[in-house]
Amino acid sequence: MNVTSLGEGQVAGGVDTHQDLHVAAVVDHTGKVLGTKSFPTTRHGYLSLITWMRSLGDVARVGVECTGSYGAGLTRYLGAANIPTLEVTRPDKSLRRAQGKSDDYDAIAAALAALYGQRVQVAKDRSGQVEALRVLRTTRKTAIKCRRATLQELHNTIVAASDKIREQYRGETRMHLLRKLATSRPTRESFRDPDIATQIALKSLAKRVLELNDEIADLDELIEKLVKELAGPLLELPGMGVDSAGEFLVAAGDNPERLGSEASFAMMCGACPIPASSGKTNRHRLNRGGNRQANSALHIVVLSRIRMDERTQAYVTRRLAEGLSKREVMRCLKRYVAREVYHVLVNHKVAA
Repeated sequence: MNVTSLGEGQVAGGVDTHQDLHVAAVVDHTGKVLGTKSFPTTRHGYLSLITWMRSLGDVARVGVECTGSYGAGLTRYLGAANIPTLEVTRPDKSLRRAQGKSDDYDAIAAALAALYGQRVQVAKDRSGQVEALRVLRTTRKTAIKCRRATLQELHNTIVAASDKIREQYRGETRMHLLRKLATSRPTRESFRDPDIATQIALKSLAKRVLELNDEIADLDELIEKLVKELAGPLLELPGMGVDSAGEFLVAAGDNPERLGSEASFAMMCGACPIPASSGKTNRHRLNRGGNRQANSALHIVVLSRIRMDERTQAYVTRRLAEGLSKREVMRCLKRYVAREVYHVLVNHKVAA
C-alpha cells in the first residue's frame, strides 16, 4: 500500500490487540521506537492510549491488528479522533524468526507496518448502517445453521425411534410434521419411558425449529429494508438478489472508496484472475484467496444471469466458441460482475 512519508515530529502507532489488554507502540519517521505501553480494553483505556500516542508526537496513522474483532472498539475511537487507521493484515514472519514473539514486538511490527505501508490496508468503517446490516446478517446465518442442525437431529431422532413412533409421522410433510410435533402433548410424568422421552424430545426440537423460522423471517424483513436503503440501484442489476447485495455491501463496508479501484474490489472478492502462463501457453487460473462469501455471491449472480439474461447467454456462447472452458467463462463473468458492483456501490455512496 502506498503511503506518504512522515515528516519531522510525526509518528506512527501500532497496536497488538487482545480481549482484555491492548499493547501499543510508537515509532518516529525514521523507524526508531519511542515507547511501548499496555492499556485496558475500556473506554478510559482507549482514550488513554490515544492521549499517550499524541504525547509522543503528531500521530500520522496507526496500524491495528484485528480491526474486525478485538480491535473493533479501538478502531471506532481512533476514527472519532480523526486518526487514520490501517489494518495490519498479517505478522512479519521474518521479524518473528529473528526477534521472537511477544506483545511488544507485535505492537512495534504493527507500527512499522503502518510507517512503511507494508502488510496494511485501510480499515473498514464500522460506524454506519452497513455495520448494522453485517450484525443482522451474521445473526441470521447462525440461526440458519442452528435450524439446519435441529432439523437433522429431529430426523435422526425419528429414524432411531421405535416403530410405534415412526409410524405416527411416516409420510408427513416437513411443516405438517413440525406443527404436529409442536402441538403434541406427551405425558411428562412418564419421562422415564423411552417412547415418552422421545416424544418430549421431538416436541422440543419442533418448537425450536418453528421459533427459528420466525426469527429468520423477522431478520429477513429488517435486512431487506436496510439493503434497499443502502444500495437500491444494486438490486436493479440482472441476477442480483437481497442476499447477494447484502454480502457485497458488508464486504465493501461503510467506506467502499477505501478499495481504490474496481480491480481492488475484484481482488478482495477473489474474482481477479491469477496469471498462470508458461512458454507458449497464455492463461489465467482461479484465485483461491479473497473474501469467499463475496465470491460465492458473485457465483450466484453469474448463475442467475446465465439462466435469465440474454446478453450473458450470448457472451457465454461466443467465449465457448473461442475455445474457453466453461469454468474460464465463469471467471470472466465474475470479474465483469465485480466491476459493475463496485461502480454501483461507490457512485451510490457518493450520491448519498
